[in-house]
Amino acid sequence: MNYDPELAALLSQPWSNDACRGYVIAAMERCGFKPSDIKQVMVELYEVFDYTTLQEAEAYYERSPY
Repeated sequence: MNYDPELAALLSQPWSNDACRGYVIAAMERCGFKPSDIKQVMVELYEVFDYTTLQEAEAYYERSPY
């Protein structure tokens, strides 16, 4: 694989739970979710962040059908 400085710069950015929340909110809004549904997901996301490691979340995503 060739070194891509642009990709390396993106990957070196620090993890941000708030940025992740923003991505989720933006995606849900674009899909037409109701504000009450978005709020419910945000509440659950706070708990998931508290009790799930980055590695566990990545593995969960890789096993998911999405």
